[in-house]
Amino acid sequence: MAERFRGVITPILTPYNDDFSIAEDLYLAHAGACLAGGAHYISPFGTTSEALSQSMRERMAMVELLASSGTARPGQMMPGTGLCNMEETATLCRHAVELGCAAVMTLPPFFFVNAGDEGLYRYFSGLIESVGSDRLKVCLYHIPQMAGIGVSPGLAARLNAAFPEVVVAYKDSSGNWENTKAVIEAAPGISVFPGSESYLVDAVKLGGGGCISASCNSNVAAIRGVYDLAAAGKWEAAAAALGPVNVHRKAVQDGGLIPALKALKAYQSGDARWLNLRPPLENADPALGERLAATL
Repeated sequence: MAERFRGVITPILTPYNDDFSIAEDLYLAHAGACLAGGAHYISPFGTTSEALSQSMRERMAMVELLASSGTARPGQMMPGTGLCNMEETATLCRHAVELGCAAVMTLPPFFFVNAGDEGLYRYFSGLIESVGSDRLKVCLYHIPQMAGIGVSPGLAARLNAAFPEVVVAYKDSSGNWENTKAVIEAAPGISVFPGSESYLVDAVKLGGGGCISASCNSNVAAIRGVYDLAAAGKWEAAAAALGPVNVHRKAVQDGGLIPALKALKAYQSGDARWLNLRPPLENADPALGERLAATL
């Protein structure tokens, strides 16, 4: 049976220079700080990373740099790999497997919003067979409000039953606790990670894996503290510790998550490059970082 994924996972921000090239110095320092702060894993190139604004070449180069620099061991990384077409998704998955990454986090083929569970089963089973490695571990990524399509509890269960050593995790960024709960119940072989730490304690109590949250970029130590209490079954203490963590989450979420997190990083570090977001997103407002710092 595949090793079960558990813990706190940071989908790391991607800082840019003023010409929108990736600011490698900031990127490595931030990834290292997230791990040092308590993240069990980092996930380069998810939604928070502005992944779909980046080329395949950039993604692969940065995952390689994280490993070669010693910033992160491959076994601490769960790169995002989901694109619209199977061939390029398989290329990113193979790259992660060859590097020794712990898993990949894979979107369904967004844009194809009319695809049903049968079509998505064909896609994911074809992807797994195309990669053709028993070292591949897939975290299904459910974010229907952005992707236009999602991974239902029934589909997650079917994929885990067909590929129990490969389809081993599920990130639920829908914000719908009932869906999170339904996946945990339908697919007990899958580690389910809410996309917000607000649901971390409830998820762990039901057998979920932990959380994969954007606000781990700014509050990972406190989130790790909540996880450790929940993992130890200290439910009252975990619930109490979750209170101020939820205040932090709401503040950055109300600020727009990516621009809020980048504005906060710019204010805290004094490096204005953190304000840069790739088009079509707009750059972060430096005043937002100061307001967030005062609030938090």
